[in-house]
Amino acid sequence: MKLFSLKRLKSSVTKPSQNLVDQAAIEMSSRRRSRQQSGSTRISDDQIIDLVSKLRQLVPEIRNRRSDKVSASKVLQETCNYIRNLHREVDDLSERLSQLLTTIDADSAEAGIIRSLLNQ
Repeated sequence: MKLFSLKRLKSSVTKPSQNLVDQAAIEMSSRRRSRQQSGSTRISDDQIIDLVSKLRQLVPEIRNRRSDKVSASKVLQETCNYIRNLHREVDDLSERLSQLLTTIDADSAEAGIIRSLLNQ
């Protein structure tokens, strides 16, 4: 049984890049609205290039490479792998924290520290 919010833990794992994600989401949302208003359902090549460029900035394996020549398909592949790894890491941390919480006294100082960290 998980004794804390996975959603909160997942959001804390991704906070360093959250600003770029928020920008991309806002941009995609506004583009979606303008497409719906204009009746167009296609995304332009420039928009795809822009979004792939933003993904390059978010994914450490791509961002840390010396070469800027990474194909869009490779960027998407690495992004999917990165997201899968983040989910695995959150699941692992969730399980470890649940196990830790079952081994300590609920009224102990350690439990209080853990609760305060989770409530941040």
